[in-house]
Order: sequence, then C-alpha cells, then structure tokens
Amino acid sequence: MAGRTDRAILAELLAQRGTDGEHRLAELQTAAAEAAEETAEQLCSRGGRALPGAKRALAALSGRRDVVQSVLTGNLRRIGLVKLRVLELAGHLDLEVGAFGDEHLVRAHLVDTARTLAGAKYGHGFAGRTTVLVGDTPLDVAAARASGATAVAVASGQYSAEELTAAGADTVLADLTDTDDVVAAVLGDG
Repeated sequence: MAGRTDRAILAELLAQRGTDGEHRLAELQTAAAEAAEETAEQLCSRGGRALPGAKRALAALSGRRDVVQSVLTGNLRRIGLVKLRVLELAGHLDLEVGAFGDEHLVRAHLVDTARTLAGAKYGHGFAGRTTVLVGDTPLDVAAARASGATAVAVASGQYSAEELTAAGADTVLADLTDTDDVVAAVLGDG
C-alpha cells in the first residue's frame, strides 16, 4: 500500500467486494476522513511521527525566496491535513498548492495538480526538474520520474537506499537529520 493514493486503495477495496461507482467511493472517503479527524489525537500513540529532522529541514527551506514548499500525498485531503497538524509540520507549507490523494487515483497525476495550483498562485511555472518530490517509497520516485520532477528519496521507511536508488531516485538520503544535506538535495546541490 505504501505510496498509493487513499483513493486508489479505497477503489480497490470496493472492486474486491464487487461494488463500483463514484458514489460509494465518495462515501468511503468521507467516512475515512471523519474517522481520522475523530481519532487525530491518538495518531502519535498509534505510531505516527514526524521523521527526525523534518521540521528543521522545512524551516531551513522556508526562508528561501526560490522555494515553494507544499505537500503531495496519497492521503485524502482531510486525513493529510490532520496528520500535518498533529505532527506540527504544516507551518512552513503552502497547503493551497498541495495535492492530495482524493484528487486522483494515480500519484503521478498529483504532480500536475500541484504544479497547476502553484503556477496559478505564484505566476510562474514549476515544470520539469524544478519540482522536487521528497518521498520514501518507490511509488514516490515513480511519480517524480513520470512527471519529469526531481526525486529525492529518504530511506527512513520500509524501503532501503538500494531499493530507492534502483527505483530511479536522483538522490537518496539515509534520513533527514542532516539539514544541510536535505537542503542541498532539494536545491540540486547534493
């Protein structure tokens, strides 16, 4: 499931049960989002955590005039916003230009969604490798590759540095604890 959009996961669950249709999918998405909001405060006790160094890296990049930080996640918008709030990661992100898993089944298509939103808000394009995706799954890397973006992979999840390199990541970091390394990778200096 890692790296897939919540919408794709829910659609697959419906298909496995012989149920089809946007109406049922919308109902499931709403129920999942409501459950996440109702149990938000238990997120950390259930293993939810910000990766060590994530807050420092976001803060370091937020002061740069040449960087727009947002989120591209497979989570449904409401679930993603709950996680960002509870884990205290939203402060340096422009969530108006983010892309969430309820917007498309395919993660790679979310890149175009985010680029369109960012272009409209900031008045210039974010084409090609000027868009940088930071993720920890081969599907994150695949989304970057499919959209022509730069892929910075972090081997802090269930996938090793070797697996992320094999998936085609431009840069692979062991973790986010060295802020200078993270900034260099995002800016293309690493």
